[in-house]
Amino acid sequence: MNKLMEKPHLIFLLAIPIILLIGILSEDTVLDMNVHDTYYVMAYLHLAILISILFGIIGIGYWFMHKTDRKLSKWLNWIHVGLTFGGTLLVWILTKFYRTELMEYRFNNKLTLMITLIVVLMIVGQLIFPINIIYGLIKKKNTTGG
Repeated sequence: MNKLMEKPHLIFLLAIPIILLIGILSEDTVLDMNVHDTYYVMAYLHLAILISILFGIIGIGYWFMHKTDRKLSKWLNWIHVGLTFGGTLLVWILTKFYRTELMEYRFNNKLTLMITLIVVLMIVGQLIFPINIIYGLIKKKNTTGG
């Protein structure tokens, strides 16, 4: 696992085909969000393409830092990858607990709040990526002694 954290670009670049496959297989399924009186509707395929582009940019950024022999912070890598993929997995698991009975309205509201907080934490966690890149550019290059 430490080898994988030294090359986080592999995680992001290998996730792209999986995300695109999920988006293609979801066919006509849409994500609809109600914010006050406005509904936002997005097809899962379009969401998958958007996430794949984001992961491509992140993967290329990590790859560029690896190829230019710049040292990134391992704990920032861990936090960024953990929030990105761990948060996604946690949101997916929590959505499986939604209840359909009318009497469970309060439970679904608390579940929605938890999912929203996790998504906000994931979005804020994406700020760690540019911080880590700047840290790697400022820090001295790797030196291999032999």
